[in-house]
Formats: sequence, C-alpha cells, structure tokens
Amino acid sequence: MGSLGVYRNLFDLSGQSALVVGAGSGIGRAGAEALAAFGADVVCADLNFEAAEATAAGIVADGGVASAALVDIADPDSIRAAVGEPDIVICTPAINVRKPMLSLTTEEIRRVLELNLVGTFNVMTIAGAGMAERGRGSIIVMSSIRSKVVEPGQGIYSATKAGAVQMVKTLAAELGPRGVRVNTIAPGVVETPLTDQIKADPDWYQAYADKGALGRWAQPSEMAGAIVFLASDAASFVTGSMLVVDGGWLAMDGRFTPPLPS
Repeated sequence: MGSLGVYRNLFDLSGQSALVVGAGSGIGRAGAEALAAFGADVVCADLNFEAAEATAAGIVADGGVASAALVDIADPDSIRAAVGEPDIVICTPAINVRKPMLSLTTEEIRRVLELNLVGTFNVMTIAGAGMAERGRGSIIVMSSIRSKVVEPGQGIYSATKAGAVQMVKTLAAELGPRGVRVNTIAPGVVETPLTDQIKADPDWYQAYADKGALGRWAQPSEMAGAIVFLASDAASFVTGSMLVVDGGWLAMDGRFTPPLPS
C-alpha cells in the first residue's frame, strides 16, 4: 500500500469494537452512530436501556453493527458486565445542579461527584485495565469548557469536569507505555437533554449562542468528528490531551464587541 492509501485509512475503524457509555441520547448517541459509520462494532450502553436499544436499532437499520447494554457507571459491577474487550471506550454521562455555591447541600455535591467524577473514574479504570493487558486501546472522556471557565451556579459541575481532565492526564501517563491512549473532549454549548433548562429560556439560550465566535449552539452530531478522530489511528500520537470543540467560546472575552479601526 502506498502512502496515500495509508492516509485514506486513518479513520477506518473496521474490525474494532467500541463501548459507548451514555449512548441513549445526546453526544453519546451521536458518537455511537459515528463510530459505527466508520466500521466499528458498537455496544450502546446507558442507564436507560430502552434508549440504548433505540440507538443500537437505528445503527443496525442503517447497515451498522451494534448492540445494547444496561450500564450504571456508579456501579463497577455493572460496568464490568458490559465492558468485554473493547478497542474504544467513550464515557459521556454527567449531571448538573445549577445553584449558587452557598446554596449547595452536601447531598447535592455528593450526587454530582458520584456520577461525574467517581462514575467516570470507574469507566476509565475498568476499561483501562483490560486495554493495558491487551496492549492497545483508546479511551475518550467528555469534559466541558467548564473545566476551564466557570459562571455563577456552575461550581460543582465545573469542579468535576476539571477533575475528569486531570484523571485523563494521569491515566494517559500511566497507561501510555502499555499502548493505551486516554483523551478528553471539551464541548461548548450543545443541545442535549442536559441543557434543557437553558433552552427553555429564550434570553438565556441566546446569550449562550452569542458568547461563541460562531454565534450559535452546537448539535450533538458536531462532536462526532472529534470522537472518531481520537478513536482512530489519525490520533495515534495523541494522548493526555483535551480537544476543545466549543465554537470559539474560549477564544472570546466577554460579550462586548468593541469597534475596530477601519
């Protein structure tokens, strides 16, 4: 095969297996569909088994290979039952409690920490252990721009997303010598069930749209390219990194547009 042929196959996932946790909706569903489109055999996992089945059925109906699994990322045994021997693992689930820091209860903090941080840790380490034994694998965790910048009411969510980034870096350093890559994606504002509260308020929705350089929200499908990239050989030398997919949110400084000299 010539050099051009090698490059043509960079994103080919044929013969690889993928576990997508959170595949029942949003970014997880888009990621499962995209991985299947590039040839992966996908296990669509979710706490909502019916939603996972729907994602898998849609992939199969479109010519892909997929199955469904019930997974609770707070339960390590549930993860172990679904993991198998995947080449690719995607972890997307997260929850948020939008409240001022002084109003947060210990119970609320623990609930967000348990899913966003401990649950993510469970998926990463259980999948990572098997990948390390096999000497290969790609783990992709969904973080957020909130790991870098915050706003009132986002304190505990931001803390968990920043924590996920640090766990990704650590696992990447520990498992790199054993052939396992670990990366994170930091989406900006994406229209998913997690952002329903914002979408329900027109002013709030528009303010978020105006904050980014592209002046709009993202669709879950717009995260798929980053997922396929990090899962594939196109990212064979990428590990311990955070790929920002935010429509220019982090590039902007406030909402004021100053006049420019002509």
